[in-house]
Amino acid sequence: MGNKRNLWAKIWPPAVTLAALLALWQAAVTWGGIDPWLLPAPVSIVQEAIAVWPRLMDHTGATVRLMLIGFAGGSAAGFGLAALLHLIPWLRNVAYPLLVLSQNVPIVAIAPILTMLLGWGLLPKAILVGMVCFFPITIAMLSGLENPDPQLRDYFRMIGTGKWQLFWRLELPHAIVHLFSGLKIAASYSVLSAVVAEWLGTNKGLGAFMLISSKGFQPDRVYAAVIIIVTLSLLLFGLVALAERLLIRWRPGSGELTK
Repeated sequence: MGNKRNLWAKIWPPAVTLAALLALWQAAVTWGGIDPWLLPAPVSIVQEAIAVWPRLMDHTGATVRLMLIGFAGGSAAGFGLAALLHLIPWLRNVAYPLLVLSQNVPIVAIAPILTMLLGWGLLPKAILVGMVCFFPITIAMLSGLENPDPQLRDYFRMIGTGKWQLFWRLELPHAIVHLFSGLKIAASYSVLSAVVAEWLGTNKGLGAFMLISSKGFQPDRVYAAVIIIVTLSLLLFGLVALAERLLIRWRPGSGELTK
């Protein structure tokens, strides 16, 4: 009973706030003289979304596929590179500055290069999404690997634990908590990067749907796509957070298991 009450206490403030904002939005468009071509009313957006629902879901499916492929690939690559850089210090000294430097290159500049090299198919877009997800996961994982509990690390070294055993028995379990922090950030980025990748050349996906709708002067469809994009981002973030809650039973520094 207490858990349900706590859950409700967390849900109702943002739910009431969202409902109030939607009501104000609807009132502003209906009675405030705001041009619906600039800001369509929530009711109009819902009605248009229902009218084109099959087509909207078709485009949503394409974006979800791209998002998940890129997220999975970026996560695997980030996990692997972080472990490699941690285990090979000289490689870390060489590669880490390049890794940071790569984040200063805008994805809209990388996309044409990938298109020239790999064509217009799914692969270059998935690589683009993976590159966006890759960095936060690598940094979070590397931070976790390099900062285990110092007392436990001293204990393992005192009993003669080798480098690989130290990695598997202490550093990696400790880093998993940090990994989920990176995964949650990457989950938020993955949807946005998938849409940007679709803007740069495709006829499928929510990004393409938004471009077609904006060129056809159909702002209600554009806003419907935006709402779905936000929903997808929240869903993926929530799934990662749920996986973290189910898999992580202990947090460094907490001294106890999570329930």
